[in-house]
Amino acid sequence: MKIDPRHLEILAAIVENGGLTEGAEALGKSQPSVSRTLAQLESRIGTALFKPGRRPLQPTELGEALAEQGRMVRKANLASSDIVSRFKAGHAGLVRVAGTPIFIDGVISGIIARFQAQVPDVRVEQSYGYAETLIEKLRNETLDMAIVPLRRDKVPRDLIFQPILPGLNVVACREGHPLTRRKLLTSQDIEEFPWIAPPVDSPLYRDLKRALANIGAENYRISFSGGSLASVINVLTGSDSLTVLPYSVVFTMKAQSAIEALSLEIGHPDRMLGVLASSTPHDNPAAQRFRAFVVAQFEALAHRIVQHQKDRIWR
Repeated sequence: MKIDPRHLEILAAIVENGGLTEGAEALGKSQPSVSRTLAQLESRIGTALFKPGRRPLQPTELGEALAEQGRMVRKANLASSDIVSRFKAGHAGLVRVAGTPIFIDGVISGIIARFQAQVPDVRVEQSYGYAETLIEKLRNETLDMAIVPLRRDKVPRDLIFQPILPGLNVVACREGHPLTRRKLLTSQDIEEFPWIAPPVDSPLYRDLKRALANIGAENYRISFSGGSLASVINVLTGSDSLTVLPYSVVFTMKAQSAIEALSLEIGHPDRMLGVLASSTPHDNPAAQRFRAFVVAQFEALAHRIVQHQKDRIWR
């Protein structure tokens, strides 16, 4: 027998409040409509659900059992409404984000942690990739957003790109490196030390080659290449090697890793770090909330970086 769950919910209100009028008031309905619903339910079942002549109304054993089911229906409805409300407000759901390994591990992972401290019920599914690959994932809707360095003239027309940080690279080294004690650095100074190279398919690898050309370092040698950001940092802090990193990564990781930037102009890439997303709006409030959070975090980071550059790097 199929019973309308709304009828069970009304029955529960009658039982809990002791009467038709009281139950109707609790539900915000009229007493006649509640009375009709009860009559329909009893007709459907074929038996009375309340003991005759009792005030307040007293349910039969079957009436009490069905009222308990009605309470469960009401609880499920309330839970469902809460789920919908949280989803629409961006407090629950799934966010699929990807980006270049250096930025994801060096900066974005910390932002994800801070976001989930505020919105713990949003699950973030993070992956790695470079712009060419991530663009296709955005197009086939297997990704909500990509955080990548990109030139404005390279942004596909079917996607939107919101810049969040200017391109700025620095030569990074361990704290206490011999070069940090020299006031004026030359290409000969630089050539004394080995270099760590990022993966050859990364934009940062091209930046490294360009930086070495800009400072006139011709006789350089690569001592370590590829690897994750963690391995690069481990090699960097455990040796006198040098590498090129985005300054945002050096600035963010300085508190947990003994690295610093040399006061050496190497030329900056003509790219901006930004959030790349589909231009077609998708109903994912959690992704919209995360995107706004990322933008706000980078606004604050950019301000701190500018001040730190003036005080410490290009002093």
